[in-house]
Order: sequence, then C-alpha cells, then structure tokens
Amino acid sequence: MELLSIIKEKAKKNNKRIVLPEGTEERTLKAADVLIKEKIANIILLGKREDIESYAGKLGLMNIKNATIIDPVSHPGKLEYVDLMVELRKHKGLTRDDAFKLIEDPLYLATLMIKNGDADGEVAGARNATTDVLRPAFQFVKTMPGISVVSGAFIMIFKDKTFGENGILIFADCAVHPDPSDKELAEIAVATANTTRAIAGFEPRVAMLSFSTKGSAKHEMVDKVVEATRIARIMDPSLKIDGEMQADTAIIESIAKKKAPDSEIAGKANVLIFPTLEVGNIVYKLVQRLAHAEAIGPVLQGMAAPINDLSRGCSVSDIVNLVAITANQAASIKK
Repeated sequence: MELLSIIKEKAKKNNKRIVLPEGTEERTLKAADVLIKEKIANIILLGKREDIESYAGKLGLMNIKNATIIDPVSHPGKLEYVDLMVELRKHKGLTRDDAFKLIEDPLYLATLMIKNGDADGEVAGARNATTDVLRPAFQFVKTMPGISVVSGAFIMIFKDKTFGENGILIFADCAVHPDPSDKELAEIAVATANTTRAIAGFEPRVAMLSFSTKGSAKHEMVDKVVEATRIARIMDPSLKIDGEMQADTAIIESIAKKKAPDSEIAGKANVLIFPTLEVGNIVYKLVQRLAHAEAIGPVLQGMAAPINDLSRGCSVSDIVNLVAITANQAASIKK
C-alpha cells in the first residue's frame, strides 16, 4: 500500500475533528466533500451556513450536509471564546472589544476552537497567506513543551527504493525558520523524528547535514551542527541520530563506509536535517524537479496542536492529503 493510502487509513481510525476556516473556498469545499465521503476526518467548516450550503449545491457536493458548519459572526460559543482570548492575551493588552472583532475572523476562531478543545487540528492557506494562518496559532496555541521553534518537514517519495526507508526520506526544515541556532536545530531534529513516526510510520534514523563529515572541515557552521547533534541526543536519548555529515555520506552506504565507518546512521539515514532553511528549501525543490520525487508538505511541526498551512496554488488532493496528515499528527500529540 502506498504511503498516502496508509496515512488516510490511519486517519480514518483516529476520527479527529479538523477545522477548515476557508469554508467558502471552492477547493476547500470539494476537499471537504471527499474527506466526509471517505470518512477521513470529522470536518468543521467556518462561514455562513447559507453561503456554504448554496455554493456546495452549485458545485454538486452532496456530502457537505454532514459537515459541522459554524458561522464566525453568530455562533453560540462566541462569548466563551472571547473570554478565553482575553484571558490568554490580557498581558499583551488585548481588550474585549478587540477580541470581539478578532473572533469573527475564521482563522482566529479556528485557533480558539483548538485551544478550547473543540477541534483537534486546522488546515488553511488555500485563500490566506502563511503569515495570516500562523499568526493566531503562535498567539494562542503556541509551541509544544520543550520546543521553542516551529519548522516545516517534507515527506519526499522517490521512485528509487534504495534511498531512505524504501524510497521515503523526510527533509527539514524546508519551510519556516531561516537560520536556527544549535538548540533550535536540535529541536527541529527531535520534532522531525516525531513527525516521521506519526506520519510516515517508521523509526527515524536522523542525519544532521553539513559540508563536513566528522571533522573533515572546520567552520562555525560545522560547529553549530555538531552542537545541535549533541543537544538532540540529550533531548531524546533514544533517538538514532548522528552528525555532522555530508549528504552523500548520509544516504549512500559505499561512501559512508569510507567517510564515517563507525556511524550507525551514515548510509542508512531516512531523515535529513538541513543546517539552514536556505539549504533545505533549495534541496527539496531541486530533488522534486530533477529526481521527480513526490513532495508532500510542508507539514508544520512543533506546535502544541497541528495547524498546517497550504500553498495558495494547492489542489483538492493536496488539501485532502494534508487533512489526513493533520489528523494523524493530532492523534500522535494526544498519545
């Protein structure tokens, strides 16, 4: 069974409540129809009921009637969410008047629903910019304990099954944090390992990448990766992780035997952690285009609850896949 099929089957068993704030966006509605039909998640759509139902009718979507539809302006829990917002942000000077305005924004309402335990995760971004999706998440959901940085992982699926885990490699960070410190890089490594277990379903073997392998070069950028590896081992003593190493050493056994013969990770890595966002973003796009690898993501990690951001150029299937991934993340966090 292909990985995406496995992810969807796991999501069905998890039965999580995923809120889609862009309830009147065409691709989102079509994806919601598929998600409800296939019972991948319990779908919550935000928007005026009459607008959503009218648009769904025009599109011929028969399953939207089984979604939970909440109007951000007139829903019965509005006062409760306003109180929660003020309590969480009063130290930042948030007033009740401000909160009443913000809670009518679907992106803020979705986040408060998650914070209040009324939803398990969120997927947005088909219509809204990344900064708009993540701002309320950072303000109200925040990061999980022990993690100070949010990062973005990509699941890369290769036709050549000799790489990674039967042709699957996890790349991070490729989406969020430009230049992590050694501690932040360690946190990204640990978070990516958790994402690997929750979404891809296999045990991570993490390679911390650099332009140096085991001291072959001296530079402060190399020192950062070495220190990040040390910190990650302290954060999660059970984690299989090694570094610093070059990319070919991480994934090709014949080279690993020459450059890092004592490493249990070199030549066998299935998770690659890049030293900066610049490197990660360039690499995943080159690999996607030149090696024709399928790139699933970004999967945002490090949040206390799963909130994932779509590209505004996303397809219906992209939304369906990301909702399934979000449901699996939610189940993993609950555990």
